[in-house]
Amino acid sequence: MPFANDYKPTHFTLTETSPTLWRVTFDNPPVNVIGPDLMRDLKELLTELENNDTVKVVVFDSANPEFFLAHYDLAADPAIAEALPGTTGYAAWVDILVRLTKLPVVTISAIRGIARGAGSEFVLATDIRFASLEKAVLGQMEVGFTAVAGGGATARLSELVGRGRTFEIMLGGEDFNGELAERYGYVNRAIPDASFETFVDSYATRVSKWDRRVLVDIKSFVNELTLPVEDVFPRQSDAFWAAAARPEFQSINAQLFERGLQQNSHIERNLGAEMGRTFPKPVSES
Repeated sequence: MPFANDYKPTHFTLTETSPTLWRVTFDNPPVNVIGPDLMRDLKELLTELENNDTVKVVVFDSANPEFFLAHYDLAADPAIAEALPGTTGYAAWVDILVRLTKLPVVTISAIRGIARGAGSEFVLATDIRFASLEKAVLGQMEVGFTAVAGGGATARLSELVGRGRTFEIMLGGEDFNGELAERYGYVNRAIPDASFETFVDSYATRVSKWDRRVLVDIKSFVNELTLPVEDVFPRQSDAFWAAAARPEFQSINAQLFERGLQQNSHIERNLGAEMGRTFPKPVSES
């Protein structure tokens, strides 16, 4: 039985548009956070794609027009995700991103809605990023949590947007709309939302008709010249989790959850701005 027919993920749907073109649609209400169950589903999908010799293109999108992937699930027990099997030997989220980048298929993020933190790291690990001009929002807000990004965002952004703009993105912790993300090179292109789906479908379908061997060769040669050295990824992941254990991180996290973090709320829709108004409380106030 074909994998797409038998596979039953819990937090996204897999649609076989054709034997050579698959669509993965994230659907983890209320805001598409990235938790252990979603990561388990992604790892199973990656294993299939690493061994599938028919699929040429995978498009990732979201069933929620406001949230592509909000960020990592900050309420989840990280030990659950770390217990999931992987092939790289890296921490669970880094394992997913490194494998995603190296897949022998073309991966396209169709970003409509918010992709912050680990959500931004996910789209950065895909080959191509198309954004809705009016509805896409990207950002790395970890600095506001008193942490560094743990999934390699600094390394991938440096290759895409350059040193100065990487500093701007990572140190500011603010949101970037589709227009500015395109100007910086954070995404390939920002398309007016009215024609967004048609454009992505047309491009993905076109690429899915080329000779698979050529697509794999092109990706291999580009990766050889542009991918960051992998030894930076474990160090960044370790730095994030070390920060997450500190009282400053926990104080900010608690305050944001009290105000609606991980719900379809003002705080989630405006997290880039709200991070600049939220600071660790003194120990006596915690």
